[in-house]
Amino acid sequence: MKKIIQVKIYKGEKFYVAECVDLPVVTQGKTLDEVVENIREAIDLHLEGESLEEWDISPDFSVLANFELEPVHAKA
Repeated sequence: MKKIIQVKIYKGEKFYVAECVDLPVVTQGKTLDEVVENIREAIDLHLEGESLEEWDISPDFSVLANFELEPVHAKA
């Protein structure tokens, strides 16, 4: 069973976007703190009432967030 749910976080046009790799869950937030809070809540809501065994997820799962940084352009 998966003990870690992976999440990709990146900067959208106006907000930060968090997208689960393992689950069909996406959310956004104005700040990194807000998007992290929102993705955790969205995951909990998505899994509410579900059998975690059917999703192959451990009841004591953790969330691993990867943050995509925009490339830094070298100055000439």
